[in-house]
Order: sequence, then structure tokens, then C-alpha cells
Amino acid sequence: MARIALVTGGTRGIGAAISIALKNAGYKVAANYASRDDVATEFAKVTGIPTYKWDISDAEACQQGVKMVSDELGGSVEILVNNAGITRDGAMHKMTPESWDTVVDTNLNSVFYMSRAVLDSMRDKKFGRIINISSMNGQLGQFGQTNYSAAKAGIFGFTKALARETAARGITVNAIAPGYIATEMVKAIKEDVMKVILSGIPVGRLGEPSEVARAVLFLAADEGSFITGETLSINGGQYME
Repeated sequence: MARIALVTGGTRGIGAAISIALKNAGYKVAANYASRDDVATEFAKVTGIPTYKWDISDAEACQQGVKMVSDELGGSVEILVNNAGITRDGAMHKMTPESWDTVVDTNLNSVFYMSRAVLDSMRDKKFGRIINISSMNGQLGQFGQTNYSAAKAGIFGFTKALARETAARGITVNAIAPGYIATEMVKAIKEDVMKVILSGIPVGRLGEPSEVARAVLFLAADEGSFITGETLSINGGQYME
């Protein structure tokens, strides 16, 4: 029986590529989203992947959303990809508490809420894969992104701690840290700024969403049981730990 995979922010950008790759690999996939009903409707129509709308920064909504996915797809979620994220950029001396809280709630607290919602069933089955999409900016920091960088850096600590807690139960927890990936948002960057960005990437190009998705498939596989607590950087050599 195909394993059930749930991808947050799974209808656009990197999340869409992950959802599609998982489906093509034989998983039963559910794609969560929070806005843009039109995009989600078209995504479901084109891919055949069911979409589910809820706010991942709301703990109760995450519990209910996971239950809905399990009920409709006929089993518990065995692969969770915490991909959804937002930005509210601004220099620290101008940043509002609202901008801080919104980014931390969506980018970091949601990882706890979603992981907590699937953890009991994974423990019961003695199998699970939790894959957290962080960012190179959580490793390096970025001007105007104290909120985003802090939240994404927090994912690394969360990943390592939960990996230690769950390893004996057959559950792996890993993180992926993408660099500049060719999403709509990145491709909209002004040409002169893009030239500077590309000059700092040793391979000389942006990454593709499909390249992040392939890393997710690698970590999600049944054969990935000896890899846990790790961060896989996908950045074209821009930052090497």
C-alpha cells in the first residue's frame, strides 16, 4: 500500500515540485495551502493531487487538517514535508512585532504544530519521515531578514533534537537548506541584482525546484532509515559548512 505524504505549502514553487515528485514516485500525496484558492484548484486539476486548506500557524487547525487528510486518503501520514514559509522583510530597527510574530509563527511554530500532529501515529507504526525545508539564510543570515533567518535557523535545532527523540521508533527527521532556487519570486528579481547573486554561486546558476524535490525523495525513502538529524544544503556551492 502506498505511503501517504503531506506537503505544506504544496501547491506552489518548491512545494509544488515536491508534491509532484512524491506522487510520481508512487506516494499518495496531500498538498496543504493557505491562500490562492485559484492556484490550488488549478494545481489539483492538472496534477490529480488533492489539496487541503488550513492555516499552519494555528495548532488546532493543523490537528484537524492532518485528521482530514488521514480520513480522506485512508491512512495515517507517514511522510511530512514542512515546506511552507513566508517573508516579511525589513531592517531590524524598523521591524514591527507583528512582522516578527507572523514569520516565526508560520516558518517555525508550524513545524512543531505539524510534526506534533503526525508524531503519535508515526510512533505507533514505528515508521516516519519528517523533512523540514529551511534555508541557506538560516545558516548565513541575511540583511533585512532577522525574523526569517531566526525562524529558519530554529528549524535546524528542532530537527536535531526531534531526530534524537524519535530515532529508536523508526522515525527520521532531517532538514534541507536551499539556496537561490528558480521560483517565481526569485526569477522576478531585477536583472542587475540577479547578476550579483549568480556571481556568488559557484555553479553559476539558480537551482531548480525539482532538484530540491529529488533530495526530499532521497530522505523520504524507506531505505533512508540511517540518515537522521542531518541538514542537506542545496545551494550550488554558495555556502559550505
